Amino acid sequence: MFSWPISVYYEDTDAGGVVYHSNYLNFFERARTEWFKSFGINQSKLLKQDIAFVVKRCDIDFKVAAKFEQNLIVVSKIIEMKKASVTFQQSLVDDNGKCYCEASVVVACIALSKKRPKAIPQNIVQELMSAR
Repeated sequence: MFSWPISVYYEDTDAGGVVYHSNYLNFFERARTEWFKSFGINQSKLLKQDIAFVVKRCDIDFKVAAKFEQNLIVVSKIIEMKKASVTFQQSLVDDNGKCYCEASVVVACIALSKKRPKAIPQNIVQELMSAR
């Protein structure tokens, strides 16, 4: 599991101070990116090698509205790994464990130039498997 703190900024909210629905996906994306960085996986270098990770599918459940100036935590874990994809379970929670939103996100590895699936590089598979 990986945890990443999120502060809800004014720009994340609608006129009522409630997190706009698409911004939950941004929070989850940031957490996955930070998780990769914690392994030393540099996505800029991967792009230069024609390797990209893209969201293939997302199933999201909005439970309770998060609000302006809240400090929350994205908790991420890997629930399935395949040859060219990884499925993450991600939750946005507060310090007491109250869940505001959760999602299952399938991320596919692709050859960027061809926009086709590509096997996840072995060094990344090893890092991700160590996190399971």
